[in-house]
Amino acid sequence: MEHGVQMPSVESEMIIRVPRDALHSFAVNAFCYYGVPDDDARIAADVLLESDLRGIESHGVPRLEQFYLARLRDGRINPTPQIKVLHESPSTALVDADGGLGMVTGFRSMKIAIEKAKVSGTGFVSVTNARHFGIAGYYSSMALEEDMIGIAMCNTSAIMVPTFGRDAKVGTNAFSVAAPSADGRHFILDMATSTVSAGKFEVAARKGQPVPIGWAGDADGVPTTDPSAARDARHYSPLGGAPEMSSHKGYGLGVVVDILCGILSGVGPSAALVSGSGVGHFFGAIRVDGFRDPAEFRAMMTEMMNDLRSTRPADGYERVYVAGDREHQAKEERLRLGIPLYPDVVESIRRVSLELGIESPV
Repeated sequence: MEHGVQMPSVESEMIIRVPRDALHSFAVNAFCYYGVPDDDARIAADVLLESDLRGIESHGVPRLEQFYLARLRDGRINPTPQIKVLHESPSTALVDADGGLGMVTGFRSMKIAIEKAKVSGTGFVSVTNARHFGIAGYYSSMALEEDMIGIAMCNTSAIMVPTFGRDAKVGTNAFSVAAPSADGRHFILDMATSTVSAGKFEVAARKGQPVPIGWAGDADGVPTTDPSAARDARHYSPLGGAPEMSSHKGYGLGVVVDILCGILSGVGPSAALVSGSGVGHFFGAIRVDGFRDPAEFRAMMTEMMNDLRSTRPADGYERVYVAGDREHQAKEERLRLGIPLYPDVVESIRRVSLELGIESPV
């Protein structure tokens, strides 16, 4: 094993840890094999590895082979998109992603939103003909270094069942907001509008673990704890899980994402999308200094977040977190110890290495 080292835990026989840079180089080489330009390949790999570093195992390297390389190979993803602004105003734009890698077109579209915000105070970009872009939190976080609040959203094909409904009509429709703080532990909300993201079922199946009742139904719409049955049925529950737990709120948020990503861009809402094909994105950037002094804003953010963290924990819990805390901790640990990979992910990496003739990091 060239780079991998054993993870010192009860799962040490199942998991290996691999340095971030080794996985990043592998992903870059894999993207380049399919004709993705080097700069774009590095952007795509950055997004994937940031997901793994933040501990969001459902959206990183485990999806490299089937979510991205397979779609580059069969033509569903364009390796060299001609990204175009179709319509714009000083503070808004509609961008055609030309079917390119979602990580690349998402990065470049968020850059447009940030540049517009530098001039106008706010910048908003809706993207049509896009592809899955990984974690929404990567793009909202891009605004932080500019003393801006960042927003990122993506709709998906219909895999979430509306409240009181039996058929999937809405996507898991990701939503993220990031705001800067004074101490570097920024607020980064990154969530699906379903109870959990689709990737959580992949992770549970990988670990051989059941999922909680309320996450999804089987092919007959009956609540299930089997992650494979849930993944096959694609009948996920809105955030809240059930009408009695106010699932109409998650359902409503999912439709909001469809409005901004699907209707505003013209690609269509979740029910009109085909799995693995075109989706819509929405990005926003808001200059803090358009409202108040950024240093004062960051200081108040830190004060508020520390107050939330100081909340007395409920029985059975050690502490209260703020959005972004767990990801911040995971990143520090994984940069130090390496990124943990399960056996099926290791097998996927080795399979890609053999097929493409590129060096494997495991």
